[in-house]
Amino acid sequence: MTDAPSPAPTPEAYVLGVDSGGSGLRVALGRVDTDGPLFTAVCAEPVRTGAGGIDAAHLLEQLLPAAAELLERAGLSSSGDSPGQVAAFAIGAAGMATLGGRLRAELPGALAEALGVRRMALAADAVTAYAGAVGQRPGAVVAGGTGMIALGTDLTGWHRADGWGHLLGDSGGGAWIGRAGLDAAMRAHDGRRGGSPALLARLHAVFGPAEGLPGLLYPRSDRPAVLASFAPEVAACAGADEVAAGILREAAAHIAEAAAAVCPTAGPEGGNACEVALTGGLFRMGEPLLGPVREELARLVPQARVTTGTGDPLTGALRIARALALDGLRLPHHPTMLFVPAGDGPPGPSGGVGAEVRNGEPESDGVPADGPVNGAVSGAADSPTDTDTSPVRRSSDISG
Repeated sequence: MTDAPSPAPTPEAYVLGVDSGGSGLRVALGRVDTDGPLFTAVCAEPVRTGAGGIDAAHLLEQLLPAAAELLERAGLSSSGDSPGQVAAFAIGAAGMATLGGRLRAELPGALAEALGVRRMALAADAVTAYAGAVGQRPGAVVAGGTGMIALGTDLTGWHRADGWGHLLGDSGGGAWIGRAGLDAAMRAHDGRRGGSPALLARLHAVFGPAEGLPGLLYPRSDRPAVLASFAPEVAACAGADEVAAGILREAAAHIAEAAAAVCPTAGPEGGNACEVALTGGLFRMGEPLLGPVREELARLVPQARVTTGTGDPLTGALRIARALALDGLRLPHHPTMLFVPAGDGPPGPSGGVGAEVRNGEPESDGVPADGPVNGAVSGAADSPTDTDTSPVRRSSDISG
Protein backbone atom coordinates (compact mmCIF):
# COMPACT_ATOMS: atom_id res chain seq x y z
CA MET A 1 0.00 0.00 0.00
CA THR A 2 1.04 3.56 -0.55
CA ASP A 3 0.59 6.48 1.78
CA ALA A 4 -1.22 8.53 -0.89
CA PRO A 5 -4.46 9.98 0.47
CA SER A 6 -7.62 8.16 -0.53
CA PRO A 7 -9.96 10.06 -2.84
CA ALA A 8 -13.01 11.57 -1.21
CA PRO A 9 -15.96 9.21 -1.72
CA THR A 10 -18.86 10.25 -3.92
CA PRO A 11 -22.44 9.71 -2.69
CA GLU A 12 -22.66 6.82 -5.16
CA ALA A 13 -19.62 5.05 -3.68
CA TYR A 14 -19.97 1.67 -2.04
CA VAL A 15 -18.67 0.11 1.16
CA LEU A 16 -18.09 -3.53 2.06
CA GLY A 17 -18.53 -5.14 5.47
CA VAL A 18 -17.49 -8.63 6.55
CA ASP A 19 -18.40 -10.76 9.56
CA SER A 20 -16.15 -13.82 9.96
CA GLY A 21 -17.05 -16.28 12.69
CA GLY A 22 -17.24 -19.90 13.67
CA SER A 23 -20.24 -20.59 11.45
CA GLY A 24 -18.81 -19.03 8.29
CA LEU A 25 -18.23 -15.75 6.49
CA ARG A 26 -20.86 -13.11 5.67
CA VAL A 27 -20.20 -10.22 3.28
CA ALA A 28 -22.43 -7.19 2.72
CA LEU A 29 -22.32 -4.41 0.13
CA GLY A 30 -23.76 -1.04 1.09
CA ARG A 31 -23.73 2.58 -0.04
CA VAL A 32 -21.87 5.41 1.64
CA ASP A 33 -25.02 7.52 1.87
CA THR A 34 -27.54 4.91 3.09
CA ASP A 35 -27.82 2.62 6.09
CA GLY A 36 -28.15 -1.13 5.81
CA PRO A 37 -26.90 -3.61 3.21
CA LEU A 38 -27.92 -3.60 -0.43
CA PHE A 39 -26.83 -7.19 -1.03
CA THR A 40 -25.32 -9.92 1.12
CA ALA A 41 -23.46 -13.15 0.45
CA VAL A 42 -22.78 -16.07 2.77
CA CYS A 43 -19.80 -18.44 2.72
CA ALA A 44 -20.65 -21.43 4.91
CA GLU A 45 -17.06 -22.56 5.54
CA PRO A 46 -15.39 -20.96 8.60
CA VAL A 47 -12.01 -19.37 7.94
CA ARG A 48 -9.23 -21.70 9.00
CA THR A 49 -7.07 -20.97 12.02
CA GLY A 50 -3.67 -22.57 12.47
CA ALA A 51 -0.40 -22.14 14.31
CA GLY A 52 0.15 -18.80 12.53
CA GLY A 53 -3.26 -17.44 13.48
CA ILE A 54 -6.24 -16.76 11.22
CA ASP A 55 -5.40 -17.91 7.68
CA ALA A 56 -5.41 -14.74 5.56
CA ALA A 57 -5.17 -16.66 2.28
CA HIS A 58 -8.20 -18.80 3.16
CA LEU A 59 -10.19 -15.70 4.09
CA LEU A 60 -9.30 -14.02 0.79
CA GLU A 61 -10.12 -17.23 -1.10
CA GLN A 62 -13.72 -16.89 0.09
CA LEU A 63 -14.00 -13.12 0.43
CA LEU A 64 -12.88 -11.98 -3.02
CA PRO A 65 -15.34 -14.12 -5.04
CA ALA A 66 -18.15 -13.06 -2.68
CA ALA A 67 -17.21 -9.39 -3.06
CA ALA A 68 -17.02 -9.77 -6.84
CA GLU A 69 -20.50 -11.34 -6.86
CA LEU A 70 -21.94 -8.47 -4.81
CA LEU A 71 -20.33 -5.83 -6.98
CA GLU A 72 -21.62 -7.57 -10.11
CA ARG A 73 -25.14 -7.61 -8.64
CA ALA A 74 -24.78 -3.84 -8.15
CA GLY A 75 -23.70 -3.45 -11.78
CA LEU A 76 -20.04 -2.79 -10.96
CA SER A 77 -16.73 -4.39 -11.82
CA SER A 78 -14.68 -6.01 -9.07
CA SER A 79 -11.45 -4.87 -10.71
CA GLY A 80 -9.14 -2.56 -8.81
CA ASP A 81 -8.81 -0.52 -12.00
CA SER A 82 -11.78 1.62 -10.96
CA PRO A 83 -10.59 3.30 -7.77
CA GLY A 84 -13.25 4.87 -5.61
CA GLN A 85 -16.15 2.55 -6.44
CA VAL A 86 -15.49 0.80 -3.10
CA ALA A 87 -14.70 3.63 -0.73
CA ALA A 88 -14.00 1.60 2.41
CA PHE A 89 -13.89 -1.91 3.78
CA ALA A 90 -14.34 -3.21 7.35
CA ILE A 91 -13.79 -6.77 8.54
CA GLY A 92 -14.83 -8.10 11.92
CA ALA A 93 -13.44 -11.51 12.79
CA ALA A 94 -13.67 -13.85 15.73
CA GLY A 95 -10.20 -14.12 17.25
CA MET A 96 -8.92 -11.04 15.39
CA ALA A 97 -7.33 -9.52 18.48
CA THR A 98 -5.46 -12.67 19.47
CA LEU A 99 -4.96 -14.47 16.15
CA GLY A 100 -5.21 -11.69 13.56
CA GLY A 101 -1.54 -10.88 12.98
CA ARG A 102 -1.50 -12.34 9.47
CA LEU A 103 -4.73 -10.56 8.57
CA ARG A 104 -3.34 -7.21 9.65
CA ALA A 105 -0.11 -7.85 7.72
CA GLU A 106 -1.58 -9.26 4.50
CA LEU A 107 -5.13 -8.01 3.95
CA PRO A 108 -4.55 -4.26 3.41
CA GLY A 109 -2.25 -4.78 0.44
CA ALA A 110 -4.26 -7.66 -1.01
CA LEU A 111 -7.56 -5.78 -0.85
CA ALA A 112 -6.02 -2.62 -2.28
CA GLU A 113 -4.70 -4.61 -5.23
CA ALA A 114 -7.83 -6.68 -5.82
CA LEU A 115 -10.55 -4.10 -5.20
CA GLY A 116 -8.79 -0.74 -5.31
CA VAL A 117 -9.88 0.03 -1.75
CA ARG A 118 -7.44 1.90 0.48
CA ARG A 119 -9.56 2.80 3.49
CA MET A 120 -10.14 -0.22 5.68
CA ALA A 121 -10.47 -1.36 9.26
CA LEU A 122 -9.80 -4.79 10.78
CA ALA A 123 -11.72 -5.33 14.00
CA ALA A 124 -12.37 -7.92 16.66
CA ASP A 125 -15.87 -9.32 16.33
CA ALA A 126 -16.77 -7.82 19.71
CA VAL A 127 -16.05 -4.37 18.22
CA THR A 128 -18.30 -4.94 15.19
CA ALA A 129 -20.94 -6.30 17.59
CA TYR A 130 -20.61 -3.04 19.53
CA ALA A 131 -20.89 -0.93 16.38
CA GLY A 132 -23.94 -2.89 15.28
CA ALA A 133 -25.69 -2.70 18.63
CA VAL A 134 -24.69 0.74 19.92
CA GLY A 135 -23.22 2.60 16.95
CA GLN A 136 -20.60 5.26 17.69
CA ARG A 137 -22.03 6.36 21.03
CA PRO A 138 -20.47 5.73 24.45
CA GLY A 139 -21.91 2.67 26.13
CA ALA A 140 -21.46 -1.04 26.57
CA VAL A 141 -22.43 -4.21 24.78
CA VAL A 142 -22.74 -7.74 26.11
CA ALA A 143 -22.28 -10.19 23.24
CA GLY A 144 -23.57 -13.60 24.23
CA GLY A 145 -23.54 -16.81 22.23
CA THR A 146 -21.62 -19.95 23.00
CA GLY A 147 -19.33 -17.65 25.00
CA MET A 148 -19.77 -14.22 26.55
CA ILE A 149 -17.84 -10.97 26.37
CA ALA A 150 -18.64 -7.44 27.49
CA LEU A 151 -17.12 -4.43 25.76
CA GLY A 152 -17.51 -0.76 26.61
CA THR A 153 -16.10 2.57 25.55
CA ASP A 154 -16.25 6.23 26.49
CA LEU A 155 -14.84 6.90 22.98
CA THR A 156 -11.30 7.32 24.31
CA GLY A 157 -10.48 3.65 24.98
CA TRP A 158 -11.93 0.14 24.99
CA HIS A 159 -12.79 -1.65 28.23
CA ARG A 160 -13.46 -5.39 28.11
CA ALA A 161 -14.52 -8.06 30.53
CA ASP A 162 -14.47 -11.83 30.02
CA GLY A 163 -14.50 -13.47 26.62
CA TRP A 164 -11.65 -15.68 27.84
CA GLY A 165 -13.02 -18.95 26.48
CA HIS A 166 -15.00 -21.70 28.18
CA LEU A 167 -12.07 -23.00 30.27
CA LEU A 168 -11.08 -19.64 31.77
CA GLY A 169 -14.30 -17.65 31.67
CA ASP A 170 -17.22 -16.88 29.33
CA SER A 171 -19.21 -16.95 32.56
CA GLY A 172 -22.94 -16.82 31.94
CA GLY A 173 -22.58 -17.69 28.25
CA GLY A 174 -24.24 -20.56 26.43
CA ALA A 175 -21.54 -23.13 27.14
CA TRP A 176 -21.50 -22.09 30.81
CA ILE A 177 -25.30 -22.47 31.11
CA GLY A 178 -25.31 -25.75 29.20
CA ARG A 179 -22.55 -27.24 31.31
CA ALA A 180 -24.30 -26.19 34.54
CA GLY A 181 -27.52 -27.78 33.28
CA LEU A 182 -25.79 -31.02 32.36
CA ASP A 183 -24.05 -31.06 35.74
CA ALA A 184 -27.46 -30.79 37.45
CA ALA A 185 -28.77 -33.58 35.22
CA MET A 186 -25.86 -35.88 36.07
CA ARG A 187 -26.37 -35.15 39.77
CA ALA A 188 -29.97 -36.29 39.45
CA HIS A 189 -28.76 -39.42 37.63
CA ASP A 190 -26.38 -40.20 40.51
CA GLY A 191 -28.77 -39.21 43.29
CA ARG A 192 -26.49 -36.38 44.48
CA ARG A 193 -27.63 -33.13 46.02
CA GLY A 194 -28.43 -30.32 43.55
CA GLY A 195 -29.77 -32.61 40.87
CA SER A 196 -32.66 -31.84 38.53
CA PRO A 197 -34.87 -34.70 37.29
CA ALA A 198 -36.35 -32.31 34.71
CA LEU A 199 -32.93 -31.58 33.22
CA LEU A 200 -32.04 -35.27 33.35
CA ALA A 201 -35.11 -36.00 31.24
CA ARG A 202 -33.99 -33.36 28.72
CA LEU A 203 -30.47 -34.85 28.67
CA HIS A 204 -31.97 -38.22 27.73
CA ALA A 205 -34.07 -36.59 24.99
CA VAL A 206 -31.20 -34.63 23.48
CA PHE A 207 -28.14 -36.85 23.98
CA GLY A 208 -29.43 -40.28 24.89
CA PRO A 209 -28.48 -42.28 28.01
CA ALA A 210 -26.61 -40.25 30.64
CA GLU A 211 -23.85 -42.87 30.88
CA GLY A 212 -22.97 -42.25 27.24
CA LEU A 213 -22.58 -38.47 27.53
CA PRO A 214 -18.85 -38.42 28.42
CA GLY A 215 -18.03 -40.53 25.36
CA LEU A 216 -20.04 -38.19 23.15
CA LEU A 217 -18.66 -34.98 24.62
CA TYR A 218 -15.00 -35.40 25.53
CA PRO A 219 -13.58 -36.49 22.13
CA ARG A 220 -15.16 -33.58 20.29
CA SER A 221 -13.24 -30.52 19.15
CA ASP A 222 -16.39 -28.37 19.41
CA ARG A 223 -17.18 -29.08 23.06
CA PRO A 224 -18.22 -25.47 23.85
CA ALA A 225 -20.84 -25.53 21.08
CA VAL A 226 -22.14 -28.91 22.23
CA LEU A 227 -22.44 -27.65 25.79
CA ALA A 228 -24.18 -24.50 24.57
CA SER A 229 -26.71 -26.57 22.64
CA PHE A 230 -28.18 -27.62 26.01
CA ALA A 231 -28.65 -24.04 27.26
CA PRO A 232 -32.12 -23.63 25.66
CA GLU A 233 -33.18 -26.80 27.51
CA VAL A 234 -32.25 -25.11 30.78
CA ALA A 235 -34.32 -22.08 29.81
CA ALA A 236 -37.27 -24.29 28.83
CA CYS A 237 -37.23 -25.97 32.26
CA ALA A 238 -36.72 -22.79 34.29
CA GLY A 239 -40.42 -21.96 34.67
CA ALA A 240 -41.17 -25.15 36.61
CA ASP A 241 -37.76 -26.26 37.90
CA GLU A 242 -35.97 -24.32 40.61
CA VAL A 243 -32.56 -25.78 39.79
CA ALA A 244 -32.80 -24.60 36.17
CA ALA A 245 -34.10 -21.21 37.29
CA GLY A 246 -31.18 -20.91 39.72
CA ILE A 247 -28.70 -21.61 36.92
CA LEU A 248 -30.14 -18.76 34.86
CA ARG A 249 -30.09 -16.41 37.86
CA GLU A 250 -26.40 -17.17 38.39
CA ALA A 251 -25.71 -16.69 34.69
CA ALA A 252 -27.50 -13.33 34.84
CA ALA A 253 -25.33 -12.27 37.77
CA HIS A 254 -22.17 -13.06 35.77
CA ILE A 255 -23.48 -11.15 32.75
CA ALA A 256 -24.39 -8.10 34.83
CA GLU A 257 -21.00 -8.15 36.58
CA ALA A 258 -19.23 -8.08 33.20
CA ALA A 259 -21.42 -5.22 32.00
CA ALA A 260 -20.77 -3.27 35.20
CA ALA A 261 -17.02 -3.69 34.71
CA VAL A 262 -17.05 -2.03 31.28
CA CYS A 263 -19.73 0.67 31.54
CA PRO A 264 -18.30 4.16 31.05
CA THR A 265 -18.27 6.13 34.29
CA ALA A 266 -20.04 9.03 32.59
CA GLY A 267 -22.70 8.82 29.94
CA PRO A 268 -23.13 10.96 26.82
CA GLU A 269 -22.86 14.69 27.37
CA GLY A 270 -21.55 14.02 30.87
CA GLY A 271 -24.74 12.35 32.10
CA ASN A 272 -24.83 9.27 34.27
CA ALA A 273 -26.89 6.99 31.99
CA CYS A 274 -25.08 4.11 30.32
CA GLU A 275 -26.59 2.28 27.36
CA VAL A 276 -26.07 -1.48 27.73
CA ALA A 277 -26.99 -3.43 24.60
CA LEU A 278 -27.60 -7.18 24.82
CA THR A 279 -26.80 -8.89 21.56
CA GLY A 280 -26.19 -12.40 20.25
CA GLY A 281 -28.00 -15.71 20.12
CA LEU A 282 -27.81 -16.25 23.88
CA PHE A 283 -30.49 -13.65 24.51
CA ARG A 284 -32.89 -15.26 22.05
CA MET A 285 -33.74 -17.58 24.96
CA GLY A 286 -36.04 -14.76 26.04
CA GLU A 287 -37.50 -13.87 29.42
CA PRO A 288 -36.18 -16.87 31.39
CA LEU A 289 -32.72 -15.25 31.00
CA LEU A 290 -33.55 -11.64 30.12
CA GLY A 291 -35.70 -11.13 33.21
CA PRO A 292 -32.92 -12.04 35.68
CA VAL A 293 -30.37 -10.09 33.61
CA ARG A 294 -32.46 -6.92 33.84
CA GLU A 295 -32.89 -7.42 37.60
CA GLU A 296 -29.15 -7.88 38.14
CA LEU A 297 -28.28 -4.91 35.95
CA ALA A 298 -30.72 -2.72 37.88
CA ARG A 299 -28.96 -3.78 41.08
CA LEU A 300 -25.34 -3.52 39.92
CA VAL A 301 -25.61 -0.78 37.25
CA PRO A 302 -28.61 1.35 38.24
CA GLN A 303 -27.66 3.91 35.59
CA ALA A 304 -27.92 1.28 32.82
CA ARG A 305 -30.43 1.74 30.02
CA VAL A 306 -30.85 -1.78 28.67
CA THR A 307 -31.50 -2.24 24.95
CA THR A 308 -31.43 -5.17 22.57
CA GLY A 309 -29.27 -3.36 20.01
CA THR A 310 -30.09 -2.06 16.56
CA GLY A 311 -27.98 -4.36 14.41
CA ASP A 312 -25.73 -7.42 14.29
CA PRO A 313 -21.93 -7.61 13.75
CA LEU A 314 -22.34 -7.48 9.96
CA THR A 315 -24.33 -4.26 10.34
CA GLY A 316 -21.55 -3.03 12.62
CA ALA A 317 -18.89 -3.77 10.00
CA LEU A 318 -20.84 -1.74 7.43
CA ARG A 319 -21.24 1.13 9.90
CA ILE A 320 -17.50 1.19 10.58
CA ALA A 321 -16.78 1.15 6.82
CA ARG A 322 -19.18 4.06 6.21
CA ALA A 323 -17.70 6.10 9.05
CA LEU A 324 -14.22 5.41 7.73
CA ALA A 325 -15.20 6.44 4.21
CA LEU A 326 -16.58 9.74 5.50
CA ASP A 327 -13.69 10.45 7.90
CA GLY A 328 -16.16 10.11 10.75
CA LEU A 329 -14.90 7.07 12.68
CA ARG A 330 -15.25 7.97 16.37
CA LEU A 331 -14.69 4.52 17.87
CA PRO A 332 -11.21 4.26 19.39
CA HIS A 333 -8.46 2.86 17.21
CA HIS A 334 -6.42 0.08 18.77
CA PRO A 335 -3.59 -2.08 17.35
CA THR A 336 -5.61 -5.29 17.70
CA MET A 337 -9.19 -4.39 18.65
CA LEU A 338 -9.82 -1.85 15.85
CA PHE A 339 -6.85 -1.63 13.50
CA VAL A 340 -6.86 1.08 10.83
CA PRO A 341 -3.70 0.82 8.68
CA ALA A 342 -1.54 3.94 8.52
CA GLY A 343 -2.72 6.37 5.89
CA ASP A 344 -6.21 4.83 5.72
CA GLY A 345 -8.05 7.38 7.75
CA PRO A 346 -7.84 10.07 10.41
CA PRO A 347 -6.24 9.36 13.77
CA GLY A 348 -8.44 7.63 16.30
CA PRO A 349 -10.20 9.53 19.08
CA SER A 350 -7.25 8.89 21.36
CA GLY A 351 -4.81 10.38 18.87
CA GLY A 352 -3.95 7.11 17.16
CA VAL A 353 -3.59 3.49 18.10
CA GLY A 354 -2.83 2.19 21.54
CA ALA A 355 -6.12 3.01 23.25
CA GLU A 356 -6.57 1.44 26.63
CA VAL A 357 -7.99 -2.06 26.93
CA ARG A 358 -8.74 -2.70 30.57
CA ASN A 359 -8.19 -6.33 31.64
CA GLY A 360 -5.93 -6.88 28.65
CA GLU A 361 -2.72 -5.39 27.29
CA PRO A 362 -1.93 -4.05 23.83
CA GLU A 363 -0.19 -6.58 21.68
CA SER A 364 3.57 -6.44 21.85
CA ASP A 365 6.00 -9.05 20.60
CA GLY A 366 3.23 -11.55 20.14
CA VAL A 367 1.47 -10.97 23.46
CA PRO A 368 -2.24 -10.58 22.66
CA ALA A 369 -4.35 -7.66 23.69
CA ASP A 370 -7.42 -9.83 23.68
CA GLY A 371 -8.23 -13.32 24.82
CA PRO A 372 -9.74 -16.01 22.61
CA VAL A 373 -13.06 -14.45 21.76
CA ASN A 374 -13.92 -16.94 19.02
CA GLY A 375 -16.86 -18.18 21.00
CA ALA A 376 -18.04 -14.80 22.23
CA VAL A 377 -20.32 -14.07 19.33
CA SER A 378 -19.96 -16.78 16.75
CA GLY A 379 -19.55 -19.85 18.90
CA ALA A 380 -16.38 -21.12 17.26
CA ALA A 381 -14.95 -24.42 18.39
CA ASP A 382 -11.71 -24.88 20.29
CA SER A 383 -9.88 -25.77 17.10
CA PRO A 384 -11.56 -24.40 13.98
CA THR A 385 -9.38 -26.57 11.76
CA ASP A 386 -10.93 -29.76 13.15
CA THR A 387 -14.24 -31.30 12.24
CA ASP A 388 -16.25 -33.86 14.13
CA THR A 389 -19.09 -35.98 12.89
CA SER A 390 -19.90 -38.02 15.99
CA PRO A 391 -23.66 -38.37 16.53
CA VAL A 392 -24.61 -35.65 18.98
CA ARG A 393 -28.12 -34.35 18.51
CA ARG A 394 -28.45 -30.58 18.92
CA SER A 395 -31.67 -29.27 20.41
CA SER A 396 -31.02 -25.69 19.36
CA ASP A 397 -28.32 -23.34 18.17
CA ILE A 398 -27.72 -20.13 20.09
CA SER A 399 -24.33 -19.38 18.59
CA GLY A 400 -25.40 -16.70 16.13
